[in-house]
Amino acid sequence: MQRLDYWNTHQPAWGVKKIVPLLNREGYKVSHEMLRQLRSEMGIETIYPKVNTSKSSKSARKLPYLLGKLRANNMIWLPNYVWAIDISYIKMGYSHMYLVAIIDWFSRFIVGWDISDTLETAPVLCTVMKANEQYGKPAILNSDQGCQFTSYDYMMYLLDSKITQSMDGKGRWVDNVIIERWFRTIKVENIYINEYLTPRELRNGIGHFIESYNHIRPHQSLDYNTPAYVYENCFRQQ
Repeated sequence: MQRLDYWNTHQPAWGVKKIVPLLNREGYKVSHEMLRQLRSEMGIETIYPKVNTSKSSKSARKLPYLLGKLRANNMIWLPNYVWAIDISYIKMGYSHMYLVAIIDWFSRFIVGWDISDTLETAPVLCTVMKANEQYGKPAILNSDQGCQFTSYDYMMYLLDSKITQSMDGKGRWVDNVIIERWFRTIKVENIYINEYLTPRELRNGIGHFIESYNHIRPHQSLDYNTPAYVYENCFRQQ
């Protein structure tokens, strides 16, 4: 699973036929059928794969995707208008954890994150609540259709907080592309090159990376400003 996550992060367009020979050369004796089964369990998609940390329930209530026209018309023009949230598999030595992260769509500023060894709703909801306490509440919070985001507790919290909930279309990774790209960045630039062995090491490493990402690293899409500068400066100008 770790090597699948690695190769699909680096080569998201490669399918089973290309990945099987790579894994075989690395010493993993996998067949095409075995790989298809693992990809299915992990929720990996060829165009842009991710570990399927968010299997939805057939009976769960699905909500429409609200960002289509906003993105097409460049109407996401200030911080705390749209946030995006997702969960990703993170390898750790011979084990793994799950990283939940929330990004401000306009500024690319990471407003909340946490790691957990479970895929339950509680750590996801806790991350949202902490972000709201520290940075305020977004007008819209977008996610995929995962069970955490369609759970009663999560949906009721957003409803009570007057946060409009938006959901990706089924299998539409591009609908939440901002957070998907960020997960790819942290994996390539931090997770894969550090080989964290314990949850404490992982938490510290992710914390340092996010601090640098938010406050030091310039972004071309932000005219080479940092996410923190754009996020904070927009509020000063209002």
